[in-house]
Amino acid sequence: MDVEAFVSVHQPQWDRLAYLTRRQRRLTGAEAEELVTLYQRVGTHLAALRAAGADPVSIGRLSGLIADARGAVTGAQAPVWRDISRYFLVTFPAALYVSRRWWLSIGLVFYLVSAWAAWRIIAHPEVMDSIATPSQIQELVDKDFASYYSENPAQDFALHVWINNATVSAAVLALGILLIPSVFILWDNALNLGVNAGVMISHDKSDVFFGLITPHGLLELTAVFVATAAGLRLGWAWIVPGPRTRMQALAQTGRATVGMAIGLASVLLVSGLIEAFVTPSSLPTAVRVGIGVLAETGFILYVWIFGRRAAKSGEYGDVDEADREAGAPVSA
Repeated sequence: MDVEAFVSVHQPQWDRLAYLTRRQRRLTGAEAEELVTLYQRVGTHLAALRAAGADPVSIGRLSGLIADARGAVTGAQAPVWRDISRYFLVTFPAALYVSRRWWLSIGLVFYLVSAWAAWRIIAHPEVMDSIATPSQIQELVDKDFASYYSENPAQDFALHVWINNATVSAAVLALGILLIPSVFILWDNALNLGVNAGVMISHDKSDVFFGLITPHGLLELTAVFVATAAGLRLGWAWIVPGPRTRMQALAQTGRATVGMAIGLASVLLVSGLIEAFVTPSSLPTAVRVGIGVLAETGFILYVWIFGRRAAKSGEYGDVDEADREAGAPVSA
């Protein structure tokens, strides 16, 4: 198909559709019918241009026109709360479920690295000499580790924790396309957790360590694993696109990755509130740990119930089909 000739022939209809769309509130009955007819007709024009491999600018301009016309034809958009509920009940859990093997594997490796680092310190106490001085180690064990969670007002600490965790998650998510930086960040955090665990356990403070880490740490780390998985999947889609072109694979995975950011921010907000108000509270250790386990269990059930159901219906965390232009198949 001669794309330039096609555009030249149909441009008047597109201009007419744009004109009617702008006047949607003042249309006569006949013009309203014409608007619907042109909307349907221009939709077929867009499909033809995509199939012919037209330039992205032309396709993008026509997609925008159709989107505006769709709003004029269908009237008022669905309430915002409906979009929000769909995101948290369908889109976000679907993305989590589809990528579950990635973040579960990342979590397993993370905990294995942390366990290895802790074992090294417990089995070889001399390793602590290369970490800090004996007085610094004793200060951490006796005071610093526990006081970290209570030295600031809870509401201020919650905001600080949320910003810090969101920053780490955003970093591993954004740098995932480069693969190595995300792995390095996660490796560094795994070693840090393992070192703290080894130091506390070797000084008979395992109850303090797990009593303070578990309430918020399970959910918090899971969110970081998900963010890392999302970023690494983006990089892997570029390297191994499968049956798609690289740009299609990157666009599809990228949309799902960016779409997960809001959901992850919400998960980290919950873990931040737990860390600020539950972890340092006077509740019995068993209760605090139980709250953390309950939060993590709730997240896993959320993924497996809502995410599995959404994935079975064909969802995988991408945007609506009408907005998937960036990853639409094209053929010459």
